[in-house]
Amino acid sequence: MIPHFNQSGVLPPFLPGSEPTDIAAVAPYKTTLFALVEHFSTCDKRKEILRGLLNYRVNLKRLGVTNGFQWIDGSFVEDIEKIRGRAPSDIDIVTFAYRPDDLKETDKWESLVNERLDLFHPLQSKSQYLCDAYFVDFTLPPTTIVNRTSYWFGLFSHQRDSFLWKGMLQIELSEDEGEAFLLLGGQDAS
Repeated sequence: MIPHFNQSGVLPPFLPGSEPTDIAAVAPYKTTLFALVEHFSTCDKRKEILRGLLNYRVNLKRLGVTNGFQWIDGSFVEDIEKIRGRAPSDIDIVTFAYRPDDLKETDKWESLVNERLDLFHPLQSKSQYLCDAYFVDFTLPPTTIVNRTSYWFGLFSHQRDSFLWKGMLQIELSEDEGEAFLLLGGQDAS
C-alpha cells in the first residue's frame, strides 16, 4: 500500500484516523515493486531511477542476498516536483538482509563487499544505479541491528532540511523484478 501524499507533499508517517497500535497504518508502509513503479513512474527521470533500483536489486540477488527487505525513501517518495520544482536525482534505500549461506564467515563477506562497491558503497551505487544505498547485515549482534535500524528510521522519517516528519516504504527482497521491468517498458537487468 502506498498512501497519498499529505498536504506537505510527503507520505504521512501514519494514516490519518488510524489507531497508533495498528502496525499496518504506520510507516514503513509495506508495498510491492509493481505498486512502486505504477505509483512513481510519472516522468522519464523517475523511470530511470526505478530502472536503477531494479537493476540494483537484481545484482544484489545475484550475490545471494535474497532474504530481507528494503526501506525506500528520500525525495523520490515525495512530491518533490511540487515541493521544490525539480525531479528527484536518486532514490534512498536501506537493505536489511542476511548474508548468503556461503558468505557467513566475516572475511569472505568483507571481501565480497570490497569487491562489489557498486552495491555496498553509497557513492558507487548512486553513480551506477541512482540508488543512495546502505546495508544492514542481519547476522550482526541484535543490539547492533537495533542501533542501526533506529538510526535509519530516525533519518528516513524526517526531511533533512525542514525536519518534517514523513513516511517511507518497505519492499521484500523476495519479490521478482520482472513485472516491474515490464511496466517500465520491458527494460531488463544489466
